Amino acid sequence: MPTETMIAPGFSDPVFQSQAAFRALLAALSEPGTLQQVAGEIAPPEGLATATATALLTLADYETPVWLPEALRNGPAGAWLRFHCAAALVDDPAEAAFAVIDGAADEPRLSAFNLGTDQFPDRSTTVIVQVAGLEGGPAITFSGPGIPGTRTITSQGLRARFIDELHENNAIYPLGVDVLLAHGEGLIGLPRSTQIEEVR
Repeated sequence: MPTETMIAPGFSDPVFQSQAAFRALLAALSEPGTLQQVAGEIAPPEGLATATATALLTLADYETPVWLPEALRNGPAGAWLRFHCAAALVDDPAEAAFAVIDGAADEPRLSAFNLGTDQFPDRSTTVIVQVAGLEGGPAITFSGPGIPGTRTITSQGLRARFIDELHENNAIYPLGVDVLLAHGEGLIGLPRSTQIEEVR
């Protein structure tokens, strides 16, 4: 059976659906800590949340290397991305324009990805962190650009040291990665300019 016949379809209306998804992604990163929803109009490959798959389908192409955990890279998710986005899947996190990690896994750390350069800080990796839930977990309060005062999120399924990694990431601003938390059809953006105020 040809490989293509086993790959789930992407967008049925690429222009309309990618525009809608891009608006949700832009809102997530310009209004950090707010829950944004993508339309559940695709069947994501095994291992990718609908929001993760939609984000990659919208943003990734042949010019944007993608890093996935090895099990995803060598499985249906990797085949799906190669087919729909023509994206190169890289072994080295530092080479990635976009990356997907399991929020509960110990590795890789955020600092393993491309942190940008003084000349081009915007060329850092955007890291999509797949979590067990976007509500119901420990409360983390943030401040920074795009946040009037403070904003609190309660995501579930983040490794114990992830908060420290976010602190370290913000400390090197304007360098650092941009983070998107993903679960189901939901996304929460935590760009590198976002500062942690309180964890409880």
